Amino acid sequence: MKITHPVTRAAFGVAALVVIAVSANWLVSLTPLGNRGADFTEKHIHTLSNGTRAILGELDTPVVIRYYASRSTTYMPEEIKLHMRRVDDLVKEYASLSKGKLRVENLDPQPDTDAEDSANLDGINGQRMDDQNLYFGLAISCLDRTSVIPFIDPRDETMLEYHLSKAIAEVSTPSKPKIGVMSALNLKGAPAMMPGQPPTPGWVIYQQIKQSFDLVDISIESPVIDPKAIKVLLLFHPAGITPEAEFAVDQYLLSGGTVVACLDAFSVAAQMTSGGGNPMMGQQGNPTTSTLPTLLSAWGISFESGKVLADPTLATKLGGERLGLAVLTLSKDSMPQQDNVITKDLASCTFFLPGAFSKTGGGGVTTNTLVKSTTGAGFVDAMRASQLDPTLATTFRSSGTAYDLVTHLSGSFKTAFPDGKPKAKTEAGAPGEKKNAPKDEAAAGSLKVAAKPGNVFLIADIDAFYDRFAYNVQNFGGTQLASPVNGNASLLFNLLDQAAGSEHLIGSRSRSAIRRPFTVVQKLESDFNQKVGSKIEEFQQKQKAAQQKLGDLQAKKSRGSELYLSTEQEAEIRKLRQEQVDYSKLIREQEKELRRQKDKLAGKITLLNVAAMPLVVILTGVVLFILRRRSIRAR
Repeated sequence: MKITHPVTRAAFGVAALVVIAVSANWLVSLTPLGNRGADFTEKHIHTLSNGTRAILGELDTPVVIRYYASRSTTYMPEEIKLHMRRVDDLVKEYASLSKGKLRVENLDPQPDTDAEDSANLDGINGQRMDDQNLYFGLAISCLDRTSVIPFIDPRDETMLEYHLSKAIAEVSTPSKPKIGVMSALNLKGAPAMMPGQPPTPGWVIYQQIKQSFDLVDISIESPVIDPKAIKVLLLFHPAGITPEAEFAVDQYLLSGGTVVACLDAFSVAAQMTSGGGNPMMGQQGNPTTSTLPTLLSAWGISFESGKVLADPTLATKLGGERLGLAVLTLSKDSMPQQDNVITKDLASCTFFLPGAFSKTGGGGVTTNTLVKSTTGAGFVDAMRASQLDPTLATTFRSSGTAYDLVTHLSGSFKTAFPDGKPKAKTEAGAPGEKKNAPKDEAAAGSLKVAAKPGNVFLIADIDAFYDRFAYNVQNFGGTQLASPVNGNASLLFNLLDQAAGSEHLIGSRSRSAIRRPFTVVQKLESDFNQKVGSKIEEFQQKQKAAQQKLGDLQAKKSRGSELYLSTEQEAEIRKLRQEQVDYSKLIREQEKELRRQKDKLAGKITLLNVAAMPLVVILTGVVLFILRRRSIRAR
C-alpha cells in the first residue's frame, strides 16, 4: 500500500530520521571514536595531559581498574553523584586511549555480595553515610601489584588524574624504584659501638623512604652510578664532594637521570650527629656546609653557602619568645606554583638556617621556582643566627631580592666537565712529572650533551628533614612512633614520589577544577557589602536600640504602680515601633536591590545562552546563502 498523503509521508520521514540518528549515536558510542570529543573549555579541563597519554601509550601489560561505586542506593549525596558521572567519563577516556591494555570493571558493592567482598579484599571499606556503607573508590591492578584510591573525594577533583596516572605507572612497574643515596651523614644509623650501649638510630625520614623505595647507598668519594638501575639520585648534604663524584653525577644526569640535591649553608643536624667522628676523642665531626661547586655553575645556579638566609617576614617565633630570623616558616604565599602537585597540598614548611639559590643563567635549562623567600630577605652570619642573636633584628639589611629555596631544573643539560673526567689526586702524578695524556684522550668516552632530558630538584636546607625539626618522635616499649610536625617530610616525599614515578609525571600539574565559582555574582555581593553593609549595620543597631527601649517601657508598664502610661510614654512607644518597621524596611530594600542585580545578570546570561547560538547559526546561513547566490550569478 502506497502512502501518498504528504503529512503521513512527513511523519514517517521524521520518525526515520530519529531512528537513524539514535542508531548512529549508539553505534558510534561503541567505538573508541565515540568516547572522544573536542574540548573548548578554559584550560582544557576535560583533556588528559600529555603525561597521562604517554603512560597509557607505553603500557605493555594489561591493567585492570576495579571501579567501586554504590549506584543503586538512594542515600548517596547529590554532590558525589555528580562527581561520579565525571569519574565515569574519565575512566572511559583512559580505557579508550590505552589501546585495549586497560580494562574498567564497574562494581556496585551491595551488602552480602561478591562485589562487597572484592572491595574489602582491595582494602576499600566504604564511607559511613546515613547508616549506610557507601563505596566510591578505585583499585588499580597489574599482575600481582595493586594500588588503591579508597575514596574519591569531590573536593580533591583536581588531583584525581595525577593520582590515577601515578597508580597505573606504579602497578605496571615490576619492582620498587631504586633511589641512590649519596651523603656525608650517617642516615641509616649504626650498631652499638660497645656492648650494653644502644645502637645509633637512623634518621626517621630515611627509614620512611626505605619503606616505599629500594635504597642504594652510594659512596661520596668514588661513586658508581648506573643510570639504568638508579631511578633517582638523592644527594643529601654532599659535604666535601670530590670532582670525581661530581663528574659521576654529571654523567648520570646527561643520561636522562633525575637528581634531588639537598644542600645546606649551616646544618644544625650535621653538628648534632657524628657520621663516624667522635668529638670527645678528638675526631672531626660532620662539616656543616655542603654545595656542588662545579655542577651548580654549569646549571646556571649559584648557591650562597657562606651565610644563611634571613627573612623578617617569614621569621619564626621560637620558645621563650625568641625570634628565629633565619628560621623561615613558609606558607602558601611562598609557593608560587599553585597547580604543582609537589606543593599543592602543603600548608607550610619550616627551613632552619637555609642557604639560597639564585639564577645566573647560561645553563640552557628551564627553571621553575617551587618555594621562595620574600623580597625582604637577606644574608646574615650563620653562627649568630644559630645562636638566635637578638641584635640581628636591628643590624639586618635586606637585599631586595626574592631567593629560591626549592627549585626545579629540567631540560637537556650540558656537561660541567668539557675536558672529561677529572683525575684523582693519586692519579695526578708527582710534581714535575710529565703528563703525556692529551686533553682529548681525557675527554674520550664521556657525554658532553644530554642523551636524554634530565631533571634536577634543589633544596636549600637539610635540617628541615632532621628528626628534631620534622617529627615528634616518641618511644613506646621499644617501638619508635614518629608523627610529622610540619610539611617538611611531605615536601620531600611528594618530590621523590614524582621523580621516582614515571618520567611522564615529572613536572605534571593538577587539573583545573570542573566546578567554577560565579565570580561575577561574588563580586556583586562583595561590592554590595562594601556599599551598603555599613548602612545595614547602622540600621540594625538602631533597630536593636529601639527594641531595647520598647522592652524597657513595656517592663515599666507591667511593674509600675500606674494603671496607664502617660501620653508621652505612649507616643514614645509608637515612635519606637515605627522606627523598627522603618529600619526593617530599609534593610529589606537593600537586600532586594542585591537580588534585582543578580536577577538582571542572570537574565542577561540566559538571553545570551538562548539567543547567541541561534543568532550565530542564522548569520552563518545568511552568509552562506549570499555566497552561494553570488557564485550562481557568476556562472
